[in-house]
Amino acid sequence: MKIDLHSHTHCSDGVLSPSELVMRAAEKGVDVLAITDHDTVAGLAAARQAIHELQLPLKLINGVEISTSWQQLEIHIVGLNINPDCAQFLARLDTQRQARVARAEEMARRLEKSQIPDVLPAVLKLANGAALTRTHFARHLVSIGKASTMDGVFKKYLGRGKIGYVPNNWVEMSEAIAWIHAAGGVAVLAHPLKYKLTTKWVKRLAEQFAAAGGDAIEIISPQQTPVQKRELWALCQLHGLTASVGSDFHQATTWNDIGKNLYLTDDVTPIWANWPLPASA
Repeated sequence: MKIDLHSHTHCSDGVLSPSELVMRAAEKGVDVLAITDHDTVAGLAAARQAIHELQLPLKLINGVEISTSWQQLEIHIVGLNINPDCAQFLARLDTQRQARVARAEEMARRLEKSQIPDVLPAVLKLANGAALTRTHFARHLVSIGKASTMDGVFKKYLGRGKIGYVPNNWVEMSEAIAWIHAAGGVAVLAHPLKYKLTTKWVKRLAEQFAAAGGDAIEIISPQQTPVQKRELWALCQLHGLTASVGSDFHQATTWNDIGKNLYLTDDVTPIWANWPLPASA
């Protein structure tokens, strides 16, 4: 069975619509998919409708990815099996989206001071109502020739310490975990090796995530080695956590696609161990 519990649509910073994403997942043989847009559940209803209308052999997991603050770092927590109709949860996510707008306004102001004008209107047009992310800024700056690649934009303009960088103003990690639980979901520490932390700090993050009530760690994500997977599973075992997998799909690339290389060995306890899942394809 192919399971992917981390993906994005154009409701945040992915490039595909919810219907396009579920169709691609089905084409790639994915059996279970979680859509986890940044601080929004706006794409879930359309995805579920597309699965029903097209009769896709795909089980959809209601998800979200919440940007959080931990030790002044931005850490992402995925919520799975959340109730997307929970009024309290939606109100809490709205505070995150308001924080995103405030950060975007400040980023645009800083870029304008560095002779890059009219960024905010262009980014808002590009996002088209989606949750604003730095990715939208990066795509715009590439389009106007400020860098040739997205990575180049982050290295020159949007990364920590660069002219367009604005420190995060997100909810604390422990509070986001509580939000997810209150909405009936389970909390997953997303791609812990993407934060460019030392081994010591990854261990500290896992420990404090578990202490705050976290449920699982994403032990497989793109461009990760088998050794790294084993090390992350060891952290899960140490802190009584289960394992999750996710492509963190935004768009198809040469190194990543929906459901690609997401496998767990038999000795790993998956987060879905007690979920009702479809029979293997």
